[in-house]
Amino acid sequence: MNDSPFLSGEVSDLDVGINTIDDLIEAYKRIGGFQGRYMADAAEVLLSMYNDLNTTVFLSFTGNLISTGLRGLIARFIESGFVDVIITTAGTLDHDIAKSMGGKYYQSYFDVDDIEMSKAGIHRIGNVAVRKEHYGPLIEKFVHSSLEDLSKTREEWGVRELLWELGKRIDDDYSILRAVSKAKVPIYVPGFVDGAFGTAILTYNEMQRTRTGGKQVRIDLLRDEHELMDIVYSSKSLGALIIGGGISKHHVIWWSQFAGGLDYVVYITMAIEWDGSLSGARPKEAITWGKVKPTARQAFVLEDATVVLPILIPYIIKKIGFRKGVRVIN
Repeated sequence: MNDSPFLSGEVSDLDVGINTIDDLIEAYKRIGGFQGRYMADAAEVLLSMYNDLNTTVFLSFTGNLISTGLRGLIARFIESGFVDVIITTAGTLDHDIAKSMGGKYYQSYFDVDDIEMSKAGIHRIGNVAVRKEHYGPLIEKFVHSSLEDLSKTREEWGVRELLWELGKRIDDDYSILRAVSKAKVPIYVPGFVDGAFGTAILTYNEMQRTRTGGKQVRIDLLRDEHELMDIVYSSKSLGALIIGGGISKHHVIWWSQFAGGLDYVVYITMAIEWDGSLSGARPKEAITWGKVKPTARQAFVLEDATVVLPILIPYIIKKIGFRKGVRVIN
């Protein structure tokens, strides 16, 4: 025991015998140093958040993750009730639709000849690759055919409403859009025009504009924001698992400030704070903006999500089981 404010738990040496995810999280607690310790902290914060039945849980992640096999893991997390609201980027929609429509993604390399790769008709997402014909054309075809049907029922849509309808048209057990549509989890994409999905809406409307009797689709840009406002103001407590940075991260913490800040928050990112970017900013910086409460349970893990999530998500599901979740939109 010690009474120093500079010391907490004692570092314990590990031996072999890590056979389960529970063993691994316990080992991270005992290691005491570096990112392993923060993985254990993140697990504890998430368990506290999910045991607080009054907490509305936001999940924020960037679209690049959906190009990897994490897509299926995140879909299962949604279906198991651990997500009440999603805020993500346009890339999530693009990769999810492309995969759901039969697009094949492959393992590749960071260190390749990108000029030759482009000549071969291949897009690169880090060390993941997809052939060009398995991306843009599949997304545009699906969006156009869906809008052709949906424009007959209504001409104006919020993005969340549109995504739920698209999810009903997807037959893929690993689809994010199918998962949110089935579970009635609102998904918000504030930068939805920043990708193939948004461009497909534009090209659909351009085609309709030149057709006799063609019906264009109008997007109500503020309808989603009104929904978010209602969710935040009506929530008793707010929590968030925020993976990556950018607009999806900021939109969660931006809206949280109007309810006094997040009560629980876990950041998982590889970005650093030294350039002053939002992506690298730590939870404690958000306290100065009122986006995270000074009393919040918080954890920051400086690590690749493809390493962290296959550990944390199964751990949380095993510990909590199926979570009913908070229905924020009927």
